[in-house]
Amino acid sequence: MHSKIQLNKEDLRENKPARDVYLNQPKTPLIVVLDNVTNSYNIGSFIRLADAFAIEKIIVCGELTISDKKLKKASRNEAKWVCIEYSDSTTSSLQTLIDKGYTVFGVELCHESVDYKDITYPSPCVLVLGNERKGVSEAALKLTHHQIHIPMFGMGNSLNVSTAGAIVLAECASQIRKKITA
Repeated sequence: MHSKIQLNKEDLRENKPARDVYLNQPKTPLIVVLDNVTNSYNIGSFIRLADAFAIEKIIVCGELTISDKKLKKASRNEAKWVCIEYSDSTTSSLQTLIDKGYTVFGVELCHESVDYKDITYPSPCVLVLGNERKGVSEAALKLTHHQIHIPMFGMGNSLNVSTAGAIVLAECASQIRKKITA
């Protein structure tokens, strides 16, 4: 069961027992897999999102050319609260998660994709988000159980990957938490 603890930043920084309580709370059984996302600010934003929604972990896949300074600035040092794994292979990471019983959703506009709000997200699940220019790779999409997209009503046809991730992550995490606490 998830419960909110009311601690401010100073409590967490200065009070080791409070920090330990926070770190040992159960996480939402949701993993974000970043498929060759290369921008340090985007990865940092996902770290902040993972902390905000108390998700299980982030897996950063592909060649890492991340600026540590930019990553720390974007994540606001919340990486110390979030479980982050690095993997050379998105497909290997996804296959491992599938073998463990996770349902995998690719966040990508394609012929098979459906509106992210029309999905009932199971627990546990994975959201795969792709490279800033190329999106989710074909190899990763082949391993997804479902493809989802955010409907666009303006002239543009895409959002920044961390913005798209925030939108979908909020819905998915909310649904899973409601099931857990019900």
